Amino acid sequence: MIVKTGYIVLQVGTFPKDLVVGADDAGQRLDQFLTTQLDGLSRARVQQLISQGQVLVDDSNARASLRLRGGERIAVLGSASLPPSRAMAEGIPLDIVFEDSDLAVVNKPAGMMVHAGAGPTEDERNRGTLVNALLHHFRQLSSVGGELRPGIVHRLDKATSGLIIVAKNNESHQQLARQFVRRQVKKKYLALVQGWLKQGRGTISSSISRDRVRRTRMTTRRAGGREAITHYTVQRKLDSPYGKFSLLELQIDTGRTHQIRVHLASLGHPVVGDTLYGARRELRRSDQRSASRSDSSKETTISLLRNFLHAAELQFQHPRTGAPLSFSAPLPRELAGFLLRLGG
Repeated sequence: MIVKTGYIVLQVGTFPKDLVVGADDAGQRLDQFLTTQLDGLSRARVQQLISQGQVLVDDSNARASLRLRGGERIAVLGSASLPPSRAMAEGIPLDIVFEDSDLAVVNKPAGMMVHAGAGPTEDERNRGTLVNALLHHFRQLSSVGGELRPGIVHRLDKATSGLIIVAKNNESHQQLARQFVRRQVKKKYLALVQGWLKQGRGTISSSISRDRVRRTRMTTRRAGGREAITHYTVQRKLDSPYGKFSLLELQIDTGRTHQIRVHLASLGHPVVGDTLYGARRELRRSDQRSASRSDSSKETTISLLRNFLHAAELQFQHPRTGAPLSFSAPLPRELAGFLLRLGG
């Protein structure tokens, strides 16, 4: 990545780049095809490349949604550029579990991005993030993570709720980061997964890398990925009218992207609600004959509009005093309510 005249220029290699659509790729959208061909670019970035006129199909501009037939010649002319994202203070409510002059522990809700992402417009990239809420509330945060990630020592996925540590000054940030590197920070998660696991406890140590085809996904099926270690314990098995489920307690020794989600999916037990890794979008009752229309408690189908994954506990040492700190956050209301709907 290079910065030029105030804009971020997204590099995808030497230009121009010429591609020919093979017969096996017929039926794909143009943006899907290019995401598989241009290593290192997400689909959102490819769409920006197309919208800025940097992609020609048979010497003509095309839409990202163009369905390829096979045999087309595609020319990628140059790099995409967009205004740099920036964090901005926003008056968003925060659930602050702990705060002092060095750090804060916040209970992040599901649906909130930790920092600015890759949306196509300035507002979509930058609005509604945890960083923006932190800037409004605390005013001063550490600068170690740069202008986009002030105070952010570690992250949670957008669809994951729970505890996250925020550093208020650079000294605290550096000390906390060292604790993460040395695996001294203990993190405990709760997850509901589809099916019953064969063992009551176990360790998953499959390495994780980015999926070559679907760039928003991670995978355990490629060689040469980064080490990832997840420990799980089955807390409860549910045999509900909507199928079998397992409530798990998990601890991670590493903090890879989507680690818990991709590890559990690799066992054939995706996190409930996590459709990116194979979870069912809707759960249907197996005993529909008993589901009377007059009985609203017996819904034919139910769904969860987020991942059933919650960062429930954190243990670490205070970055200045060295005192042990321990925090917990109960399951949010929507997850507790979902368990009740399952009959758990």
